[in-house]
Amino acid sequence: MTLAFTICSINYLAQARTLGDSLRQTNPDWHYVIGLVDKLDQANLPASLLPDYPMLEVDQIEIEDFAGMCNRYDITELNTAVKPFYIDYFFKHRPEATEVIYFDPDIIVFQPLTRLKQHLGEYNLVVTPHICQPINDWLIPNELNHLNTGTFNLGFIGLQKTEESNRFVQWWKKRLVNECRIDLCNGLFVDQHWVNFAPIYYDKVWIEKHPGYNTAYWNLHERHFSEQNGIWKVNETSDLQFFHYSGYGVHKPQEISKYQNRFTFEDRPDVVPLFELYRQRLLDNQNETYRNYPCFYIKPPKVLYYQQVRKSLKSPINALISTLENR
Repeated sequence: MTLAFTICSINYLAQARTLGDSLRQTNPDWHYVIGLVDKLDQANLPASLLPDYPMLEVDQIEIEDFAGMCNRYDITELNTAVKPFYIDYFFKHRPEATEVIYFDPDIIVFQPLTRLKQHLGEYNLVVTPHICQPINDWLIPNELNHLNTGTFNLGFIGLQKTEESNRFVQWWKKRLVNECRIDLCNGLFVDQHWVNFAPIYYDKVWIEKHPGYNTAYWNLHERHFSEQNGIWKVNETSDLQFFHYSGYGVHKPQEISKYQNRFTFEDRPDVVPLFELYRQRLLDNQNETYRNYPCFYIKPPKVLYYQQVRKSLKSPINALISTLENR
């Protein structure tokens, strides 16, 4: 059995539902789980907002220092840091799953992923690089940006359940307990830089360069899209497998992604139907309602600020001095 999962908080459940709908249509024999970094009993979601997919709340997967991770990380870092812990949980508690595949919630799958299944029958890990061809300008993202954020995009990773992939997961877990931060000055960009080591440390890691895999704003310079007889093609030859709508916002439908400035929809009319499709599916899946739910585990900015101030002050006298100096 193949188990696919995503991770999100309640505010991203429209994306998680959209991903699940696409998997149900294209890979109906797969089992799909939403890893929820949130508390359903605190949110009190009405029945109409409960997804038609199983949800596994993060407090159920036995993360030893989860409270500490909540204190250290913002919502993006936390949702990323728990990824190998979910994989480890599925390895341990879902013995029928021979493959475990992670997708970011902002993805639509367009085809049966038979090539991926074939590779996971032979390889321990499957990862996708951000880019497969050079970038010849200095717009964003460029090669320097990718050096800063990691060779591979970890919005997707596939794992065959083997002793070798389990060793990778245990190593990755240890790194992400404390070092899943967005801290480019110290060489960190959530979980991605760590996986640069995967093909070096571990055997049978397949680097998937198929142009239909993990297409996104960062590789549009090398991929163009067309629809032929109801099937989306990449560069006229390859079937589009899954599109990653990273950085796209329903409320800024004129922007391909908030993280790039290389292309506009005027430059790239070939991608317009793909984004119109995604926008409509998000709206249909009640994006406007979900986005108003705050994550239970993330403290408001003011609370975090005062916690940091208290940690930096060594005594009540220092606290008083600091208060007077900042008046």
